[in-house]
Amino acid sequence: MDGGESIWLKTRAYAHRLWFGAPGAKTPWVRRVFLVLFFFALPAPVLALLVFRFVPIPFTPQMALDLVTFNAVHYSWRSADEISPYLGRAVIGAEDQNFCTHNGFDFEEIERAWRDYRVRHKPLRGASTISQQTAREVFLTSWRSFIRKGAEAYLTVLMEALWPKKRIMTVYLNVVDWGHGTYGAEAAAQHYFGVSAASLSRDQAARLAAVLPNPEKWKADRPGRYVRKRTGTLVARQGQVVRDALDWCLK
Repeated sequence: MDGGESIWLKTRAYAHRLWFGAPGAKTPWVRRVFLVLFFFALPAPVLALLVFRFVPIPFTPQMALDLVTFNAVHYSWRSADEISPYLGRAVIGAEDQNFCTHNGFDFEEIERAWRDYRVRHKPLRGASTISQQTAREVFLTSWRSFIRKGAEAYLTVLMEALWPKKRIMTVYLNVVDWGHGTYGAEAAAQHYFGVSAASLSRDQAARLAAVLPNPEKWKADRPGRYVRKRTGTLVARQGQVVRDALDWCLK
């Protein structure tokens, strides 16, 4: 028996003992629960992130939930080169202007949101970065809870450590929910404007970014007063993104 085979046999025996316990012992169900939780907390997401750094996301938990509840899902993966650069600039301008410089969490924006809530008595708004939203879309569902928020933060840390910013943006633009079962830039471009994601104009990209907070309510193809105003703001911000090189990590 060579050394490699001996190590394999010892490893298999150890894993068997870890799962089933010592011979004659009671079933270690607490240990099994712990091992399952550990697997889904560390090895599973790390492995998935390593694979999806290079492989397109086949579907997300929310897409799967839509399918099992008999809701339509429209989704087509596109590479970074097949998505208009206007769209990346628009979502940076709309959602996360510090995307290229933060490590997954924009603490300045979090502090600003908390100050607006406590001092100016404004409604408490979310301050999720594109990285956080990507982690949520890829691994979690839309159900809101403190547990989901904690899982989102943990997955964001892993994602920022294992993916470059360009990959995070590419995945985000491919899996984000644009309403009515429409996921990702290609499906949204086709659904709302009848064009490919690569052909989105500056104004169309701004309209898609404008409706992201509530795509079920606001319409990119038939914009109301708020969306028209927001679109104008985001067209201007795209110019700011280019001028200040806020999208340098995507190049």
